[in-house]
Amino acid sequence: MPIYLDFEEPIKELREQLEKTLEIEEVSKVDVKQTVDELQKKIAATTKEIYSNLTPWQRVQVSRHPERPYTLSYIKAITEGNFIELHGDRTVKDDKAMVGGLGQIGDETFMFIGQQKGINTKMRQYRNFGMANPEGYRKALRLMKMAEKFGKPIVTLIDTPGAFPGLEAEERGQGEAIARNLLEMCQLKVPVICIVIGEGASGGALGIGIGDRVLMLENTWYSVISPESCSSILWRSWDHKKEAAEALKLTGEDMLKNGLIDGIIPEPLGGAHTDHAAIFQTVRDTILKEFKALNKQKADKRIASRIKKFSSMGVVAS
Repeated sequence: MPIYLDFEEPIKELREQLEKTLEIEEVSKVDVKQTVDELQKKIAATTKEIYSNLTPWQRVQVSRHPERPYTLSYIKAITEGNFIELHGDRTVKDDKAMVGGLGQIGDETFMFIGQQKGINTKMRQYRNFGMANPEGYRKALRLMKMAEKFGKPIVTLIDTPGAFPGLEAEERGQGEAIARNLLEMCQLKVPVICIVIGEGASGGALGIGIGDRVLMLENTWYSVISPESCSSILWRSWDHKKEAAEALKLTGEDMLKNGLIDGIIPEPLGGAHTDHAAIFQTVRDTILKEFKALNKQKADKRIASRIKKFSSMGVVAS
């Protein structure tokens, strides 16, 4: 059974009506084609109306939908299985929350890197809910430098509630690992494309988010803090997460308006979780399109543009 969010209740009711109508047709052999057509049109219209007017908090909910595809699903789909995962940071261990490796799209090889969440309770624990430790960011940097060495473009897929905030992560240098990635990513000589496919929270997202093109899927968010954490700090309670989501300006539209990202990738009607094949194809096409444009530029020009773009963020002209 599909999982519906609270604001999708009208869609759920219409789909249940459609299922009952189809059951009647199967049992009684009555022609219900007209009724089915009408219900399908109503479902499409209702879905379009709801998803055309999502609030920031509702977009946060969609970005966390349990049926939404995660990083490895994107990589395996858009490379058609031509993907070799690479492991370890060569210092501590292999962080399961951060995945990466070489994958091929057509004739071009890319280095894919991203946070991976689990698809069930056991896998979520195994992947630490997509929250990487310092060794995860060091593994990501090792793979980026490998890609630079062999002249391979880099694609990062961002989907994390934040870097792991545990004591052991801080002891092993969480802040330094993320800061090192920011410095090194600014200077990479190969094209870098960053795509937020789900949650993009804090330094955990920014640690693999410095690129020539930074894009967001339509129903994702990108912010220094999650709405719940913001609410708990400002109001001492999670009850104001909706107001926090509004104030944080974390949607793709807000980020694009403020010049913090370079574009928004449209999702299928009803969200990426409703049609995996469609969103995989869209992301694949976007990667190839952006790479083609970036690959025409010389490395020094790309680096200069990348540094200028990020250095200009947050600067207010009087």
